[in-house]
Amino acid sequence: MVEMSNLKAKLIAEIRTIAGVEDKPSPVSGGTALFYKGESIAHFHSDNELDIRLTKKKIKMLGLSHPTGSTHHPNRSPNSAWIEIRFSEPADIPKVCQLLRLAVAEFA
Repeated sequence: MVEMSNLKAKLIAEIRTIAGVEDKPSPVSGGTALFYKGESIAHFHSDNELDIRLTKKKIKMLGLSHPTGSTHHPNRSPNSAWIEIRFSEPADIPKVCQLLRLAVAEFA
C-alpha cells in the first residue's frame, strides 16, 4: 500500500497539470486548498480526503454520497455543493482529478 502522504503528493502533482488550478495554504481549513481563478474549489481534510465544491446537481447526477464517519462535516446537508472524496490508492487519483475538472468547469 502507498504511504498516504506520498499518495497526496502524487495527487497534488497530477492536480497541478489541470490548467488554472493552484494549490495554496488554506485560509479556512489549514493544510492545502485548491483554487481556480481565485475561487476555492477544494481543500484537503487529511492526506486521504479532499472536500470538493462540485455543486448539488453534479453530486446527485454522479450518484455521489457523503462518506460515513465524516469527522469534518458529520452533519453536512444533502443539499450541499461540497462533497468529501476519500482516496487510498494510486488508482483513485484519475477519479479525483476528473471530479476536480468538473468543479473547474463550473467557473470556466
